[in-house]
Amino acid sequence: MLRNLFLALIASTAVGACTLAPKYERPAMPTAQAWSTPTPEPTSSVSAADLDWRQVLLDQRLQGVVDLALQQNRDLRVAVLNIEKARAQYGIQRAALLPAVNGVLSEQRIHQPAAGSQFGVGIDTTIYSANLGVSAYELDLFGRVRSLSAAALQSFFATEENSRAARISLISETATAWLTLAADQDRLALAKETLGTREESLRLVQQQVDGGVGSRLDLRNAQTLAETARADVATYTAQVAQDRNALTLLAGTEVPVNLLPTEGVAETTILADLPAGLPSDVLLRRPDVLAAEHQLQGANANIGAARAAFFPRISLTGQYGTTNNQLSGLFDAGTKAWSFSPQISLPIFAGGANIANLKGAKADRDIAVATYEKAVQTAFREVSDALSVRATVTDRLASQERLVEAASDSQRLSLQRRDAGLDSALTQLDAQRTLYTAQQGLITVRLARAANLVALYKTLGGGAPAA
Repeated sequence: MLRNLFLALIASTAVGACTLAPKYERPAMPTAQAWSTPTPEPTSSVSAADLDWRQVLLDQRLQGVVDLALQQNRDLRVAVLNIEKARAQYGIQRAALLPAVNGVLSEQRIHQPAAGSQFGVGIDTTIYSANLGVSAYELDLFGRVRSLSAAALQSFFATEENSRAARISLISETATAWLTLAADQDRLALAKETLGTREESLRLVQQQVDGGVGSRLDLRNAQTLAETARADVATYTAQVAQDRNALTLLAGTEVPVNLLPTEGVAETTILADLPAGLPSDVLLRRPDVLAAEHQLQGANANIGAARAAFFPRISLTGQYGTTNNQLSGLFDAGTKAWSFSPQISLPIFAGGANIANLKGAKADRDIAVATYEKAVQTAFREVSDALSVRATVTDRLASQERLVEAASDSQRLSLQRRDAGLDSALTQLDAQRTLYTAQQGLITVRLARAANLVALYKTLGGGAPAA
């Protein structure tokens, strides 16, 4: 009997190989076939997504901080643990495809009172039993359990892709925070240098006023510029401290001093030649798009489970073992016992619940389609935006560098004319103000260029290759 039961269970797993889920077809890409900003045609099949982050972030200090973040960041730990949780949930659901065999050793004591006994006396009975049994194992003839298992598997895959997306975001955020710290350190150094220059100019104007050859307007302008620089020093000092705190949070621990930026943002080396590739290749490899597609596939599988609810469900319950009223003779000859209870449940009337569940499953699938298409469109926009900035930031940087050069020369000439008595101090102070503003703008553009390269690498799906 036990052998026949297990043969029936094994055969049922082979019968339940089909599902009622609709055939999955990936939706057409709801975007253009080329980036909105023209890019050079790829000369090879390698794209930014194929490059390891160490091949893009070339500064060794920056590499050290990113590596620290990948080891210590708590958000990334949660993302990795969510993978383990999803894997366990899939294992639980997949286990329903196979029968669960349990071994049970039990003792049952029964007391029958004298009033209910045919012998007129109370009777105490003890029964011992040892059984191997299968309880309510569903023959998955219409793929309900298999569809639920497939949905759980797709949920697990989506969680893996979300973890990859978290890793990519962490690399990008850490690099951007490190670059921002470098830029703010540049701004602080510039503000301190400017403050020293303006204090010297203020001292000279004050001497001229005291000597009766300077104007109070020049004095007030000099004081205004000096106090502006002093306020900037205080502002950037606080900003640098905040940048370090932000970097510490991303790294998940205190960042060693030797990993902090020491040179300017202009000296930070980031790979500039990042091949964009074609939209059809890039977008379908991004982890957020892949996660949305796995969710869509899971919703598609749930339709199969909802359809299977309209068909009969067959379950098997059986056990085989021994029974005796003496524990010592539990396994003696003649104590064998077995039971076999197949059950079929045919849905006849459910008040429309099954129809509503099917409609809900189809609606979930349609929602997942829209979510997937939105993920593709969002990815397309992010890449296009990054490419648009890359196409113009080099010209911005060159223009800003020429502006700084011109402003620096203008300040030098105005200083010479002031010393020669040809111009007032006001002209020289205006030249100082113009140069300071141009130098601040140069730092901003340098940061924008470096941050754009990091953003482009992120949007192209680089930093977390697929397993």
